Amino acid sequence: MNQTIVPDSQARGLLARLPDAPRALVQMARFDRPIGWWLLFWPGAWAVALAGGGFARWSLILWLLLGSIVMRGAGCVFNDIVDRDLDRKVARTAARPLASGAMRVRTAWLWLVALSLVGLIVLLQLRLYAQIVALGSLALVAAYPFMKRITGWPQIWLGLVFSWAALVGWSEVMGALTLAGISLYVGTIFWVVGYDTIYALQDREDDALIGIGSSALSMGRHVRAGVAFCYLCALGLWAGAIWQVRPQALALAALLPVAAHLLWQIATLREDGVDPLAKFRSNRFAGLLMFLGCLVVGSA
Repeated sequence: MNQTIVPDSQARGLLARLPDAPRALVQMARFDRPIGWWLLFWPGAWAVALAGGGFARWSLILWLLLGSIVMRGAGCVFNDIVDRDLDRKVARTAARPLASGAMRVRTAWLWLVALSLVGLIVLLQLRLYAQIVALGSLALVAAYPFMKRITGWPQIWLGLVFSWAALVGWSEVMGALTLAGISLYVGTIFWVVGYDTIYALQDREDDALIGIGSSALSMGRHVRAGVAFCYLCALGLWAGAIWQVRPQALALAALLPVAAHLLWQIATLREDGVDPLAKFRSNRFAGLLMFLGCLVVGSA
């Protein structure tokens, strides 16, 4: 077992002081690992900001944040239910509550329902059109845990799922899905594939041994070039979205900070040890930079 791999279920700090049952629920929903819900949240916040609602619709951004937290948690619970046998065979995931036997499957299903009910409250805050768009993601979410079993590129499917908030935020503010919103969404898919390929570097050996797919394995020796391609496509499509909103060369300068950050990730990436996890987590800051850019363009 590679001792440099960081397990994704670690009882530290306040989490370690919780009783066993609440601690298992927190770990299963990954509430102790906020990077996931930040990455799910940012595309929705970008869409609201770029559509011109960054200040006027600040309450919508907060609802999207709550929705991201609980639905990311629900997705993780469902993923753990489906993957519990595989998780036992991967160093990073072997300590997860279901994989380790710390929680029963029935309890996990009840937890999934409870989180989904909170998500329903968030859904009801949206206009009907945006509600329909949001519900369109459910089939993609349900299918995601199975993708690693049937394709070497499950990160593309994850991109479809983790970018969906961009469509929801855009349709809520604008009342329709336009080319700018769709360009923002497709660009975000490439961003997700890029950062999750970096994340998957942690599991390459285990994934190869148990026979499941990942883009880090599919790219082989060309991971750095593959991630660079994904990030370049993301920036190009985001530039197209910005141009649709404000067709001025100066508006495209809003992408320079996030472009610089993505370039830093690629230039300094080390494909072993703990660096892939650190680079993956840094995309929380990339999301903030992109949000500020969208806020400037959408509010100008």
